[in-house]
Amino acid sequence: MAEKQRKAVALISGGLDSMLAARVVMDQGVHVEGINFFTGFCVEGHTHAIRRRDRARPKRNNALWVAEQLGIRLHIVDIVEEYKQVLLHPRHGYGQNLNPCLDCKTFMVRKAYEWMREHGFDFIITGEVLGQRPMSQRRDTFPVVARESGVGDLLLRPLSAKLLPPTRPEREGWVDRERLYGFHGRTRKPQMALASRYGFRDYAQPA
Repeated sequence: MAEKQRKAVALISGGLDSMLAARVVMDQGVHVEGINFFTGFCVEGHTHAIRRRDRARPKRNNALWVAEQLGIRLHIVDIVEEYKQVLLHPRHGYGQNLNPCLDCKTFMVRKAYEWMREHGFDFIITGEVLGQRPMSQRRDTFPVVARESGVGDLLLRPLSAKLLPPTRPEREGWVDRERLYGFHGRTRKPQMALASRYGFRDYAQPA
């Protein structure tokens, strides 16, 4: 009897990391669909406005573009009202530029977990990289997100998985841990090299 194909929902921000994380898991035969949360805050428009080199480029929705490059479905979920409360009352305080990043990440993973259960998916993928963001992407904060979102060890971070404790998808053999990565720190070189291997170009740069 053929083993059931596992299904994962990937948080797609429109950036390179989430794009790579989804593709790495897709390469292992997992059915992946994307989820993107509409918060009412347009990061892409702001980035185009402040970056001179971006002003002449055609405007696009980066999350939709990523989904198109990957060939996956993208589910866009409106969380405007709920998100406001997270911004106004962050449990873990604010990061740089009044960004309540740890609370926002926990909130979005929780919403993805709700969607996952409602639609019969097996686990969640994010493009987080250990040590990339000083407040929300640390070894001590990763378990906080998993615990407080309720997702537990059904949260897989493919780009840094080899540096983290094995998750259920790895332990159960839904994905092969040896084919995941151990990226860490703020350098973008490993991600750019992997993007080149996949043939990804013209992807969004970090805001």
